[in-house]
Amino acid sequence: MGGGAVFFALRPTRSVLSDANAELVETYEAVREEVEEVIRFLKRLEHDEESYYRVRKSRPYTRASRAARFIYLNKTCFNGLYRVNTDGDFNVPFGKHGPKLLVCDTDQLRAASKTLQAATLVSDDFGAIIRRAHSGDLVYLDPPYTTAHSNNGFIEYNAKVFSWEDQSRLANLALGLVRRNIRVAVSNADHKSIRDLYDHNEFTIHRIKRASTMAGSAAARFAAVELLIVGGG
Repeated sequence: MGGGAVFFALRPTRSVLSDANAELVETYEAVREEVEEVIRFLKRLEHDEESYYRVRKSRPYTRASRAARFIYLNKTCFNGLYRVNTDGDFNVPFGKHGPKLLVCDTDQLRAASKTLQAATLVSDDFGAIIRRAHSGDLVYLDPPYTTAHSNNGFIEYNAKVFSWEDQSRLANLALGLVRRNIRVAVSNADHKSIRDLYDHNEFTIHRIKRASTMAGSAAARFAAVELLIVGGG
């Protein structure tokens, strides 16, 4: 399919934030331009299982209410996972977060709105967006984690939305950016097939540990290892 990566292209006077998920980019736009409306709608949504499935089935008409729905589902679903079915409908089950979950963080939303004022927001394939970068920029690429040999259900699902061919194309474009004097950072799965894609003198590969959230219970979670691949500048 292509275009699943998220990236920032940054200079002191400009920034670009892009994602192939048009619903996510629309949410950024709503938070940037009408954050108080987003907050108003979000505060109306109750945090319980019955309300969750009602909101998940809903189809709001306005941009602010759609953004509130997106944020609500992300906050209250299982582990903050974003997944849709073949019809494009969000299908992640309800997450048992407990009553203390802060669904509408007004301070965070207002801070995000302020930060996003300086950003150009785009929903497009990463290949098209990368062409906007110039010498001296920093480009951050965060593709869905897929490998040449999928070894669990989550990676297998990612492969349906961001194929191995997409990963290879992304790596080739990242190498092209570095050779154009553009700094690049890529986050990805710690897997030999990924490391092989970036096996060039132009890249340095770092292994980064983080807490895993992709398990049904806290006891089953462990420290996950990911890659941060940097090059240029």
